[in-house]
Amino acid sequence: MRILAAGDIHGDTRLVKKLADKAEKEKAELVILCGDLTHFDQSTDNLLGPFIKKKKKVLLIPGNHETIATVDFLAELYGAKNIDGYYVQYKNVAIFGSGGANVGPNIATEEQIFKKLEKSAKKIKPELKKIMVTHVHPHKSKMSKFTKFFPGSTGLTKAIKRFKPDILLCSHVHEAEGLEEKIGDTKVINVGRSGKIIEI
Repeated sequence: MRILAAGDIHGDTRLVKKLADKAEKEKAELVILCGDLTHFDQSTDNLLGPFIKKKKKVLLIPGNHETIATVDFLAELYGAKNIDGYYVQYKNVAIFGSGGANVGPNIATEEQIFKKLEKSAKKIKPELKKIMVTHVHPHKSKMSKFTKFFPGSTGLTKAIKRFKPDILLCSHVHEAEGLEEKIGDTKVINVGRSGKIIEI
């Protein structure tokens, strides 16, 4: 499966069009958006439309710049899926997520982040490959070194070690865009604004 994953769009509709073109060019079967789609819940117009016009399935979660209600609204309006606290299965891949962050206007506590991921992970069949989707990055990861303000999530680190996803997709730290690292056997990718093609 080929996936285009991106985050931190912050209402930039020109960027959305570029990402939709990239999804089409790269023959991505699925688009995953890792939060901060808006700028403080404003600028929701045409954030998903370009992907839908190109007949791409879209999964999304809230970041710390928008509420769950805003993401639910966008998902319903465009026929996308908000996977904050849920999972979906495509082929032999289960994709599950937890939105928000441990800092900012829409705070998720460490327990909330972990519990949302746990809720889905418990239901996923063990033979499936797993992609975990969050906005925030793991605590004490390399991404944490790029910022003094965003320490990363201890709840997320605990979930990675407990549920052992094949891949974690996140964004949040703009300066760490494109950075890849390993935590145990999990590949952790900061997908950033430019987007990243993932094959699994």
